[in-house]
Amino acid sequence: MMLERPISTSHDLRTDTVAAPRGRGPRALAAALAAAFGASLILAACSGGEEDFPDRRRQPTAPGSVFGGSGGITLFGSGDSESQPDDSGGGIGVNSFLWRASLDTVAFMPIASADPFGGVIITDWYTPPATPDDRFKLNVFILDRQLRADGIRVAVFRQVRDGTGEWIDAAVEPGTVTAMEDAILARAREIRVASSADE
Repeated sequence: MMLERPISTSHDLRTDTVAAPRGRGPRALAAALAAAFGASLILAACSGGEEDFPDRRRQPTAPGSVFGGSGGITLFGSGDSESQPDDSGGGIGVNSFLWRASLDTVAFMPIASADPFGGVIITDWYTPPATPDDRFKLNVFILDRQLRADGIRVAVFRQVRDGTGEWIDAAVEPGTVTAMEDAILARAREIRVASSADE
């Protein structure tokens, strides 16, 4: 035997509507939109009417510069020997001698990323054949367009393999960072001397 529920047919749909809260009706919404539109018109009228945009026809960009002027990124040299010092190198956003020297110095390691405009070289992990339980990673930062001792910074990371075969972080030998920076600077000086001898 099945029990059936009676279906109520006297249900009034008008009692199911929910009244909108006070002040949030269509008129209040229209008033808020009108106020926002009016405020935007007032702010737009405060601009003074003068054109603040540069006219590119009257301001030619410097040759070789992406953004124009002397502070932009130089792609192929500006052709102006006074605006570009002799040791900055052309074509990249950092000192080209430091850049090439950094690449030469870390050439034995696999390079994960190299950004010549930002002056950042990130290597992948390298395991020396003599010590298979040690691995190293370098981050090289070129900080200046001049060939200077403080224009380079190196971060060295070291990991050792424990008994379970997992790699764990380990301390880097003191002087490793300084030795890498000195090697890069020495190579940069060699490249600079070789390039000035060719001229």
